[in-house]
Amino acid sequence: MSKNQDTSLKYLFFTFLKIGAISWGGFMALISVVQQQLVEKDKKVADGVILDSISLASVLPGPLAFNVVSYLGYYLRGIKGALVSMVAILLPSFFLILILTYVYFVYDQVPAFNNFFLGVLPAVAAIIISVAANMSKKNIKDYRQVIILVFSGLSLVLFRSFYTTMLIMAVGGISGYFFYRNTISTDNKTVPVKIKLNFRVLISGVLGIAGLVLLIWLLPVFFQGENSGKATMVRDISLTFSGMSLTLFGGGYVIIPAIQEIVVDGLNWLNTNEFSDAIAMGQITPGPIFISATFIGYKVGGLLGAIAATIAIFFPPAFFMIFCSRFIDQIKRSKTISAIFKGLRPAVIGMIFAAAFTIGRGVELNWQTILLFASVLVLSIKFKINVAYLIPISGLAGVLLFA
Repeated sequence: MSKNQDTSLKYLFFTFLKIGAISWGGFMALISVVQQQLVEKDKKVADGVILDSISLASVLPGPLAFNVVSYLGYYLRGIKGALVSMVAILLPSFFLILILTYVYFVYDQVPAFNNFFLGVLPAVAAIIISVAANMSKKNIKDYRQVIILVFSGLSLVLFRSFYTTMLIMAVGGISGYFFYRNTISTDNKTVPVKIKLNFRVLISGVLGIAGLVLLIWLLPVFFQGENSGKATMVRDISLTFSGMSLTLFGGGYVIIPAIQEIVVDGLNWLNTNEFSDAIAMGQITPGPIFISATFIGYKVGGLLGAIAATIAIFFPPAFFMIFCSRFIDQIKRSKTISAIFKGLRPAVIGMIFAAAFTIGRGVELNWQTILLFASVLVLSIKFKINVAYLIPISGLAGVLLFA
């Protein structure tokens, strides 16, 4: 995987900090902001890199958008770039939900963000459509890719689940193989390749992970009294959330029931109402919806618990994503894999269109939302207005229009 050493760590930190502060709406909304910033505005990566990262993240566990950010940070500046990007994208939503959670448990209520969010949702749907349309222009080359795109979008709209996502990816890849395996030329530097595993790196990674898990498990042994109780709490939260993040597939909305079963029904860390409020906070704050883990961690163990839960839910699958991304360049030089990716890319774009529909479906249809949606769509597609301005302005417009 190539690294762009011209991209500074400072650029990555402040760029993803800004993206993390304005990305309402979950996975595809955040990816849309990333695409507009890194591809269209700053020209740091190509559309294909974004699509490759989404394709890889879609078949790996954990928060999809966060995994994509870790991939891009690693692509641009190696492991340091990945760490800086990962921390930066989380900081705004972490601190915001921490404040809201504190207010929630002190005053037993959540501040009224409803009107702001009513303005943001139609804007997010419009931005996702504009990004998907732009990607289509650059990546959809023939009618077969159009068919894959339409199949992907309709399937996810009609049958929204992790299994549908996996089926879409499988059908897209298989279709790409049969449609394009004989049309990929060696002029594109596609040659038969073998993926070479560095077993020393692999074994070191496995031993490192095993050692870290053992250290966390033994954490209470190193403390006494009250500190031992806190260490036990950190251990339980860390192992629970890291275990969930590495075994749950399909992104935030798909795995919410699984998380509820574990933290509400199984561990009794929250009641049903508190869990619903945690998910609501994840939706009304920017960044990944998995940030709801901060709320749960705070309820169980205060500030220390919030930090432990946030790190555990996001970082383990991100490092797994980085490890898998090391083989992207190798597998893409294969004619077979190149053909598969020609089917995967329109499938991913179709899922992006479906994400816009899913978000839009939750918006009440009235003249205010239609006005906001149409305005943002025109400003985004025709005038290329930066999403950093469109989303906050849309939220403020919602406050005025729905007052």
